[in-house]
This record gives sequence, C-alpha cells and structure tokens, in this order.
Amino acid sequence: MSDAPLTTVPYGRLDADMVARWAALAPEDDGPVWMVNLMSYRERAAYADGRETDLTGREADDRYAPLEVLADIGAEIVLVADVEDQLLGPEPRWDRVAVVRYPSRRAFAEMATRADYRERHVHKEAGMEATIITCAVPIGSPADAMDPDALVDWGEVPHPPTDEDGPVEVLHLIRFHPGRADDEMVRYQDDAALVAVPHGVRIAGWFGIEGTVIGDGRGWDQVRFNTFPSREAFMAVVFDPQRLEAQRSHREVAIADTYTLVLRPVIDRLGASVAEARADGG
Repeated sequence: MSDAPLTTVPYGRLDADMVARWAALAPEDDGPVWMVNLMSYRERAAYADGRETDLTGREADDRYAPLEVLADIGAEIVLVADVEDQLLGPEPRWDRVAVVRYPSRRAFAEMATRADYRERHVHKEAGMEATIITCAVPIGSPADAMDPDALVDWGEVPHPPTDEDGPVEVLHLIRFHPGRADDEMVRYQDDAALVAVPHGVRIAGWFGIEGTVIGDGRGWDQVRFNTFPSREAFMAVVFDPQRLEAQRSHREVAIADTYTLVLRPVIDRLGASVAEARADGG
C-alpha cells in the first residue's frame, strides 16, 4: 500500500496543503493539538471496491477505529459521544463526535502515510457521509478566573443527574462575524453565566481553531464544550428568559454560523486532557 499522504477523501474537502505543511514542522514549532471530529453516517456502508456488506455506516466506522495506530504515535481519544440532539445548525445531521489529542501536528500528518492506518481507513470511507475535522488548541475561558468554591455541587442543583438523565456535554462550533466576537460574546458569557452556574455548568474545554482539516468549505473560529449535570439542567438554561435576552442582544450579534449539539459521552477525558497539557506546559 502506498505511503503517500491522503490528498482527497469522499466525505469532505481535505486541506491537503495544510497537512503537508504540518508534516514539515520542526519539533520546536509544534506541539499538542486536539482534533475535533463531527461525523454523519451513511445509512448503509458503501465500500469503494464494491464489496457486499450488511454494515451500517456507524458499524463500518467502528471497524475503522485505529486504536493501535493512535497509541503508537502517542495520541489519545479523549472524547467519544453520541449526538442526542442537534439544536442549532443546518444539514447534515451529526451522529457522533470524537476528540483525539495528538502529541503534535506532525504526528497527525504522518499518521495518514502509515500502511496500517490506510488499511483501516477504507472502513471510514465506507461509513461516513460527511465529516468536519478541526485542529484546535485550548484557549482561556471564564473557568480560569472562577473560584472553584463558587461552583455549585451537582447534588444541590435544581436538575441533578439521575439514572435516566445523566450528565451531558454540549458542543458549540462557532464562526464569528469579523470584529464582533470579543465584546459581544463577553457580554453574553457574563449574562449567561448568571443563569448557568446555579444549574451546575462546568467548562470541559474551550478551543481556538487553527484550521479545518476536512469540511465543507466553511471556516470555524472556536469549539466550546460545556458540561451540565443533566439534559434537563441544560434545557432550563436554554429557555431561561434572562439568557434568551442575552442571546438576542449579544450572542446572535457575534455569531455568523454555529452548530449546537447535545452529547451523551461514552468516553470523556476531555477536561482532564486539557488540564494535563497545561500542567506539562503544553
């Protein structure tokens, strides 16, 4: 099998030039990155070689999962979650979200040249209808300045986690209007926090986006992950009149395009991975 890098994929536009630049990075110019994957599956897998299969798109992607390859290059899957609801954003409808922390951009670029990775990638091609993969690095958030003692214990919030409605991760993929993000989003965050904190919100990680590895031509600026003790807690914040007014006055002014996804995590080490990187100086 060829060790040439991938230049096209059937499930989105691949920025091959950006990946090629990463492959040439010197170690001192590189460092850890988080690849955020939004995945929409085909109803039935369709292999390029025409083989017959009864696999669904999701089942084909499960066969792709390159766990050994990731472990070999020092990468780690830090979040896998099913999309329970897509509250904002156009088609496609996303089915699953995964986040992988790579030790460097170069490691990600070189992974695609490995024969063992390419052997597995045929399953991803068969299963995937559309994908957005963004390269992200942690940025500051209100949590950095918050006294941990100010956080409300989940046992004391109005809608605590239950067996039927446990914690949810809420993803916001965001593109800002040029020049409008800073002031308007800070105002929105300040107002929204007054509602969200009493309902037990935690910030798992906010990330600035360096580039879109695979997508549909749209650029993105940030991806934010906020954790709530339950879906009911999150929806109470969504429909709070104070937050809705802040959304109309500030958030909608700042944001040009967005997806908001309610996620049910299967694996969730996202916040821990960010904390570990900061402790290591990464």
